[in-house]
Amino acid sequence: MALDERKGVWKSGKGRGRKFTKGRQYDDAALAEVQALLGDRPRRRDLLIEFLHLVQDKHGHLSAAHLRALAEEMRLSQAEVYEVATFYAHFDVVKEGETPPPALTIRVCDSLSCELAGAQALKAALEDGLDPSQVRVLRAPCMGRCDTAPVLELGHNHVDHATVEKVEAAISAGNTHAHIPDYETLKSYQESGGYDALLKLREGGDWEQVQVQVKESGLRGLGGAGFPSGTKWGFVRGNAGPRYLAVNGDEGEPGTFKDRYYLERTPHLFLEGMLIAAWAVEADRCYIYMRDEYPAVLEILRREITALEQAGLVPEGYIDLRRGAGAYICGEESAMIESIEGKRGLPRHRPPYVAQVGLFGQPTLVHNVETLHWIARICREGPEVLNATEKNGRTGLRSYSVSGRVAKPGVYLLPAGSTITDIIDAAGGMAQGHVFKAYQPGGPSSGLLPASIDDVPLDFDTLQPLGSFIGSAAVVVLSDQDSARAAALNMLRFFEDESCGQCTPCRVGCEKAVKLMQADTWDQPLLEELCTAMADASICGLGQAAPNPIRLVIKHFNDEV
Repeated sequence: MALDERKGVWKSGKGRGRKFTKGRQYDDAALAEVQALLGDRPRRRDLLIEFLHLVQDKHGHLSAAHLRALAEEMRLSQAEVYEVATFYAHFDVVKEGETPPPALTIRVCDSLSCELAGAQALKAALEDGLDPSQVRVLRAPCMGRCDTAPVLELGHNHVDHATVEKVEAAISAGNTHAHIPDYETLKSYQESGGYDALLKLREGGDWEQVQVQVKESGLRGLGGAGFPSGTKWGFVRGNAGPRYLAVNGDEGEPGTFKDRYYLERTPHLFLEGMLIAAWAVEADRCYIYMRDEYPAVLEILRREITALEQAGLVPEGYIDLRRGAGAYICGEESAMIESIEGKRGLPRHRPPYVAQVGLFGQPTLVHNVETLHWIARICREGPEVLNATEKNGRTGLRSYSVSGRVAKPGVYLLPAGSTITDIIDAAGGMAQGHVFKAYQPGGPSSGLLPASIDDVPLDFDTLQPLGSFIGSAAVVVLSDQDSARAAALNMLRFFEDESCGQCTPCRVGCEKAVKLMQADTWDQPLLEELCTAMADASICGLGQAAPNPIRLVIKHFNDEV
């Protein structure tokens, strides 16, 4: 039989082969819609997440047709676009034949502070009282508003101290947009001497002198790791350029809201600190990675970056604002860099470190928002703005995000030597009718400590002997009316949801831990074996720190488990 007489073979020759390649074909109408949304923006790979936001914002979801069209427009495989879209919680991928989500989504925070304030009952009441065909109700991780728990997000409108009545009123009024608070604009910041320090340094400053000042102040990274801030600059400058600066604004650790607090009030202190750090390492561009849960902050930064460009303080495009999409893991610096590059936020194996091989393979300086806030203050006021404060043998100041069973939750700037007793006092004492029982010193990753440990400064290096750490100073206070066991389960459920899934110890370990912790009596030897495997073998800090709540509850609240 001749070759061309066989059935089922690819036939060559004009008009005799397949008309299309295998797989989903792009739709002309969907492609036109995507092209209109993208406009004249460059079709760069690193802008994929920004483009997914454009489609999601416009249509309320990501249809298969639009994903296929976006892949065509960006010359990417469908698999690349799909894997990124499905990695992030704030993208709704809708396949052919599936029903798109309703036009309105309510995300109810169920992290520890909100759970203590009744988030589960609120979510159940909303599900019972609202039409699911019109409004979708979802559980969501921390929104960085723990001081006004319980909190939910109605579209982009955050409802503080949320109730069903408040939600119904907001829906009736069509109040689904972000509300921009009053903040210090560029004009008012400059009137008080803002950017004078930056301009003087640009005229003839010595970056090493500034580095000495930062080191003298004692400033350490305030995103959680606590690495000496000035030391990073030398590492980055020691590598050939181009170099970049990346700002970690993905403040996702439950209980943390200090960065949002400062950005909604004094954004230019942060921006000036960022530009000083960029000047010090000769960064070719600054990237700000801001979490999607902060829509008001994103709008403030858009406005003020434009103001900086118009004032000639930065060239157009020098500051690139990137919007996260709902992934806690992107608070890990290498995962954040992957996300800025338009990929899934998977932590990288190290070495090499990001100071050597960071954004787009180039040396990258990564700083937290509050760290840069302090760099501006150090350059304006001198290193004594931090190192002149001493308490309990500790030097400096800390911004504590305080929530839970205290009278006045909020951000409190206190000496770094402050104990939990000092912090509760600053927050107005315990809430009425509550007796202090336990506290989370630095987010779920730090676990739970009992009220009896009340004389240890909540600072870097002081809590490690207790099996904990200060992290981002996210302090959540529990009372005699709360269960330490239930709090630990809440923390592990968060880690289970937020694990990126890249490494087995974390992906499987968090899931198994949640199942074991739901038993009436914990299998403590098995849990300890699991904790050891997770802490020793996980790629990044999420899996390595996830066992802390389990171990500390077994140690200090054994009667509950």
